[in-house]
Amino acid sequence: MMDSKVQELISVCQKLIKIPSYSGEEGELVKELVDMFYTYGFDEVVVDEYGSVVGKIIGKKPGAKVLLDAHIDTVVVHDPSKWQYNPFGGELSEGKIFGRGTSDMKGALSAMIMAGVYFIEVLEKDFKGEIYIAGVVHEECFEGIAARKISERFKPNYVIIGEASELNIKCGQRGRAEIVVETFGKPAHSANPEKGVNAVYGASQLINEIREIPYTTHDILGKGILELTDIISSPYPGASVVPDYCRITYDRRLLVGETKEEVIGPIKEIIEKYTHINGKVQFADGEELCHTGNKIKGTRFFPAWLYDETSDFIQLSQKGLKDIGIPATITQYSFCTNGSHYAGEAGIKTLGFGPSKENLAHTIDEYIEIDQLIGAYKGYIKLIETLTSLV
Repeated sequence: MMDSKVQELISVCQKLIKIPSYSGEEGELVKELVDMFYTYGFDEVVVDEYGSVVGKIIGKKPGAKVLLDAHIDTVVVHDPSKWQYNPFGGELSEGKIFGRGTSDMKGALSAMIMAGVYFIEVLEKDFKGEIYIAGVVHEECFEGIAARKISERFKPNYVIIGEASELNIKCGQRGRAEIVVETFGKPAHSANPEKGVNAVYGASQLINEIREIPYTTHDILGKGILELTDIISSPYPGASVVPDYCRITYDRRLLVGETKEEVIGPIKEIIEKYTHINGKVQFADGEELCHTGNKIKGTRFFPAWLYDETSDFIQLSQKGLKDIGIPATITQYSFCTNGSHYAGEAGIKTLGFGPSKENLAHTIDEYIEIDQLIGAYKGYIKLIETLTSLV
């Protein structure tokens, strides 16, 4: 890679880091990406109703449609004073770029954009198929929901998720569901608790039994973990009042093929067994405001996905990467991604490939190494060449 292109790649990454883009506040970054896509000569740029931005490059020959997915929202920087580097400074030091979103996942997006520019400037669009580079909103709180609009519109044959993989190939992940158990009681003065029904006592009985539900397991993806993440009673504060409401939230990691009914069924059976407890269980629904002013909403049930590592498109991708000196192994993501929609819901052939380490996301002094950034740039070019040639 020429030094001038390395500098341009670094510059693009720094430019994206300097524009804060918390979930629902990605508007300024989207404006920058629209200008960038047009300036580089992308054939079409679309901003959808949720505010995700997609740049399209059309090859001169027929071939497959390949979509590269990078979410552009980041988690919040709660206390900048704890950072050694300005979280929105994009500072370059000791071979690393520092800032919120460098690892998750503006570094990957920068490499994707510059890979697209390679097909425009170097190949002069003389390649097979079509390339789509998507900057997707609201992934941090809603994995896969905004991605639905993108796949519906562009109908890609293959998707590359750019989440951190240290330049290895990911062929699957566990999914995620948020489950809410509620119990209802009767309020009373806590000096006379026999006059009421304490909703927390009922909840505590359910919690103890729900904890004994055996995990489902998968040979490759592991355990379908069910973990209590918070509990809230009402009224709160409850000074001298017997609480008449309790809400318990669970994080359930999903395995391939698990349905909503299978996941929630064991909890429902426990609640029905305790006839003296007024309780119910359901999946959490979410609703968030987009920077476009529209609302994005859906049920928090994001499926797992997994492709056999001997699948042709996985094997050819690995070979292509090895051919250019990237010794990619094939494993699975340990966290949830937009792949929950592309592969888990829509059945689109999907793989993960991205720069940086998984454990750098959401951290203080988040960074991306320049070597990883360059490797991702080269890897995306090879993966696009490989996948657009498949049908």
